[in-house]
Amino acid sequence: MANVVLEFKASAGDSEPQSRPVLIIGQQSNLQQVSWSQIKGKLLPVVSKELWQAALNALNPNPTDSCPLYLNQAAVASLPSRVSRHNSPSSAHFVSRLVRSCLPGGNNRCIVMVCERSDVFASSCAIARAFPIFSRRSTSSHRTEKKHVTVEFVLIGQDSSPLDASELECLSNAADGVRLAARIVDTPCNEMNTDHFLDEIKAVGTDLGITPVIIRGEELKQRGFGGIYGVGKAADHAPALAVLSHTPEGATQTIAWVGKGIVYDTGGLSIKGKTTMPGMKRDCGGAAAILGAFRATVKQGFKDNLHAVFCLAENAVGPLATRPDDIHTLYSGKTVEINNTDAEGRLVLADGVVYASKDLLADIILDMATLTGAQGISTGKYHAAVMTNSEQWEVACVRAGRSSGDLAHPLVYCPEMHFSEFTSAMADMKNSVADRENAQSSCAGLFIGSHLGFDWPGVWVHVDIASPVHAGERATGFGVALLMALFGQASDDSMLNQVSPLGAFTNVPDDQMERDCKRRRLV
Repeated sequence: MANVVLEFKASAGDSEPQSRPVLIIGQQSNLQQVSWSQIKGKLLPVVSKELWQAALNALNPNPTDSCPLYLNQAAVASLPSRVSRHNSPSSAHFVSRLVRSCLPGGNNRCIVMVCERSDVFASSCAIARAFPIFSRRSTSSHRTEKKHVTVEFVLIGQDSSPLDASELECLSNAADGVRLAARIVDTPCNEMNTDHFLDEIKAVGTDLGITPVIIRGEELKQRGFGGIYGVGKAADHAPALAVLSHTPEGATQTIAWVGKGIVYDTGGLSIKGKTTMPGMKRDCGGAAAILGAFRATVKQGFKDNLHAVFCLAENAVGPLATRPDDIHTLYSGKTVEINNTDAEGRLVLADGVVYASKDLLADIILDMATLTGAQGISTGKYHAAVMTNSEQWEVACVRAGRSSGDLAHPLVYCPEMHFSEFTSAMADMKNSVADRENAQSSCAGLFIGSHLGFDWPGVWVHVDIASPVHAGERATGFGVALLMALFGQASDDSMLNQVSPLGAFTNVPDDQMERDCKRRRLV
């Protein structure tokens, strides 16, 4: 999979399965609506119309099913006939699974995705997840030839016109963003330390014509970033705060995405065990998703100011490591007593969101992080956990999850009942909860929000992606599609506009309209 070139085309052209193996995917009801003339060019002469119809009739998805059409060179696979209200109508998770398991082998292959236009974006991102880039297998390093997978969408429903060039470009950029994020998360720390991550940020900046702002090492300490500096000061490679800024003319509001980029998390002196430390290369998943989404979003024409803030550090063990009982002053000016050095993500993000508010003057701040192991208990392996100070944005995040395939579900937002978990006799707060059975994921998010202030007038959204950032041993690139959909209304791209849940206010009192004028276009 590492050397696969993924292409989206309005028409993949005709080719018999012996020359180009093919997989056709869709809900069974959608597959039944496809006319033989639309797909025969990819199946003849080895698959007849009668065999095609017999295969469709034999499918019994529960939740999925597949049927070979000709040896191992052609297959059809069906998605669930219906999904629950907390799933994506695109069945994106099952699309990825079917592509991985059912796509025939070969150097030149074709996927025909049969769906409604509203499911195209989520389906394309789901297909991209099935083709990870990173590999250090010795066999793959010797292979120089590239494999090609061409994806064609056959649309059914009211709007079944072929995808145009701009829509295909959006799908390609989104897929590249997903695969970029997954590659960074899959790469081990000996190849993806803070220096390497900064190189990835610079490369995206060069691609977009943006020079990143980088605050690093002792400068972090001097400028008051006690959270990022305290977490990363023991590592060989210095911690950093890096910012990519897109500032188009005519922007009416400022948005900041803040990503947790812990390139490796040993737990610090509160060290993790031998079974829980493997996989901690993935602790940069939030920053990786924001980098992939920023690249794709800006390429698609973002109309407002957009800042990507990366909080980079390696939580290492060494003579300089933060000790439990140490007290750090964060960029907010608030003091934090460290009672658990393994609760480090909230420290770097607290600095990041305050920088976004204080220095970047952001109206809307979203932080994304692989923050808590408890997230998987709270919302499971497939749904990110969302916490926000805005009920409208809570609803919007859930809807964006369904339209993008990167599912999300709300956490409890109740600071008056939960923030007391961080009470400290010595400082403004501790960094880890007193009672680990009291809404851990919610409390972790509240720690970040408290440095903005619970009365902060802007929109703050916290997204915990600890579990959905990976599936088994592979990264998923989770978060890229969610961000692109959630903020799609601020894009020039018609497809992102379509999947975005945010638009103009409707039925909102005049006084509230006046108070929330800066949020209007994206709420």
